[in-house]
Amino acid sequence: MAVNVKRLVIDPITRIEGHLRIEAEIENGVVTNAYSSSTMVRGLEKIVEGRDPRDVWAFVQRACGVCTTVHAIASIRAVEDALGIVIPPNAELGRNLITAAHALQDHVVHFYHLHALDWVDVTQVLNADPKATSALAQSISKWPKSSPGYFADVKAKIKRFVESGQLGIFANGYWGHPAYKLPAEVNLLAVAHYLEALEWQKEIVKVHTIIGGKNPHPHFLVGGLATAINTEDPGALNTEKLAMIGKLFTDAKKFVDEVYIPDLLAIASFYKDWGAIGAGFKNYLSYGDLPTNGYNDPSNFKMPQGIILDGDLTKVHPVDFRESSTIQEFVNKSWYEYTDGNEKGKHPWDGQTNIKYTGPEPPYEYLDVDKAYSFVKTPRYQGKPMEVGPLARMLVGYVSGREDYKEVVDYALKTLDVPASALFSTLGRTAARGLETKLIAGWAMEFYNQLLTNIKNGDTRMANMEKWDPKTWPKEAKGVGFQAAPRGGLAHWIVIKDGKVANYQMVVPSTWNASPRDPKGQMSAYESTLIGTPVADPKNPVEIIRTIHSFDPCLACAVHLYDEHGKNISQVQLGGACTI
Repeated sequence: MAVNVKRLVIDPITRIEGHLRIEAEIENGVVTNAYSSSTMVRGLEKIVEGRDPRDVWAFVQRACGVCTTVHAIASIRAVEDALGIVIPPNAELGRNLITAAHALQDHVVHFYHLHALDWVDVTQVLNADPKATSALAQSISKWPKSSPGYFADVKAKIKRFVESGQLGIFANGYWGHPAYKLPAEVNLLAVAHYLEALEWQKEIVKVHTIIGGKNPHPHFLVGGLATAINTEDPGALNTEKLAMIGKLFTDAKKFVDEVYIPDLLAIASFYKDWGAIGAGFKNYLSYGDLPTNGYNDPSNFKMPQGIILDGDLTKVHPVDFRESSTIQEFVNKSWYEYTDGNEKGKHPWDGQTNIKYTGPEPPYEYLDVDKAYSFVKTPRYQGKPMEVGPLARMLVGYVSGREDYKEVVDYALKTLDVPASALFSTLGRTAARGLETKLIAGWAMEFYNQLLTNIKNGDTRMANMEKWDPKTWPKEAKGVGFQAAPRGGLAHWIVIKDGKVANYQMVVPSTWNASPRDPKGQMSAYESTLIGTPVADPKNPVEIIRTIHSFDPCLACAVHLYDEHGKNISQVQLGGACTI
């Protein structure tokens, strides 16, 4: 039956970090227009103004309780770039290990705990045959937990949840929706591994505690890492701790290879029609990361840098972070204002974070999209909207001709029997995150082994303190630090004057993907990828949720704005969700 809805409102979208509102117009059962709005304030840029740039990482990594490490590393890289600091190889490897551990945990948590239930119907577990599930599990993987008794126990646990009337962690979902297609046995397999992933994910982040002292918010250092290497000292990165890092990454690789990837491909095989949904404008931006011979030479990055335009899989365009006409942020549809007008974009080195809320007082029925409608700014690369994230990185690596990328992508395409064009989709976005996880798990072992080799060869340097004294700094300096964060390209821009932060701007992955329209009326990724999405039941819009969740949206970089004394500078009341 055809469905016509003036405007569907989903607020808040759950199973994400932060506050996100999506409004979608539906005609004849298909999304014809969409609007993405962040309903929390960002303002960390103002908090760090006037501070010592060597301390900024400790503030900006509090942008999120999940993406702590990537914000810290981006910040430190920005300062090191501005001051011309080159870190020792061991510090580079240590940062890569921290980044890899974070990405492994984040991607696995996203698949199982933030996105899987968009495809997996928990209530159908009750109809599953544990013996058949066991046979399926053993046919696709050698993971040891695959006996009929094991799956029978999981089924019994879910049955107790259902009979109690309280599904606990599975309480909210679109159970029974016709968009769910998995056989009961695949649902049981996925739910069992959902529970296993909850236990596994807390292990891999111990790498952050070993190298950075704690998690979340590990300790970092401009010039390298704060943890010294001494194989005999119990307080340093010693033999025992190095061995534990190796075991954690070995176990992680096994979980990714034997649980995550088989589950991903098994589930995707029932949803191949989603390889034609959620493409958007097909512009992809990858900052690149995981250097193997210095941060200033992207040609040695494990994750290559580049841009794909208009879905053209024959060419990769270069990235320029410094030219004022490349990356610009607009605020014409955002609750911010520039002192010289809101229609022109600003390069982050010239950026401003001036909040001006002009939206309706909540609760309200709809956003006034003819005016500003989000607390996210709108970045553009040479005037074009860009999608960032694992899909962008996988496409750039694939088109660059990298054999490691081609191997995993071609394997997935062959296994699912879908064309390369299926990558431009909701399914492709979800698959790319898993394939990237497989690559990172392998690279982490390379970084770990190289670190051990360096130590055995007598190199234990972890920091370069030559330019630590502000008296050696130029009167003014600019820098940019970028990171391939799990959700996409992350960059921090810094301007240092007289030894203090004069300007600081953070353009985070969800700034690129979740932003409102620019002055030309161009949509960003969330909005554009929803166009054409089928919606069977507007009261249960699981199809919209699938595409939005495929980005692993995170609005947690949006925070309330305070000064250094804890005094509230700007407060916006956003209580009362308006839902369908």
